[in-house]
Amino acid sequence: MRPGATIYTDGLKSFVGLADAGYKHSPRTQPRPLELRQGVKSVVPLVDRAIGNLQNWLVGTHHGVSRAQLPVYLDEFVFRHNRRGKPMAAFQTLLGLGTGRGPTTYTQISHGLATR
Repeated sequence: MRPGATIYTDGLKSFVGLADAGYKHSPRTQPRPLELRQGVKSVVPLVDRAIGNLQNWLVGTHHGVSRAQLPVYLDEFVFRHNRRGKPMAAFQTLLGLGTGRGPTTYTQISHGLATR
């Protein structure tokens, strides 16, 4: 990055030296939850939406998950999210994964040991 470039960061205090190093610093801090509910625009609206969708999916579909199983559910959410516009692609990916490996046991699933 060349000096004079604008660097967008969060409001973390460790970035205060960027201006002294010759960069233009544009910190963006996320409004507080109360401010967001009152209509203030989010700095990262798509991230907020994805996190909200994840929370609703975990609570609404699965009625919560344990800490040990959370990584497996996150993997599934990411898989579904990345293929949300192309349902046929998700099916083809699952079909390809299913034909290239053996069965996964309940113990592997419940203990997060499923092979990748």
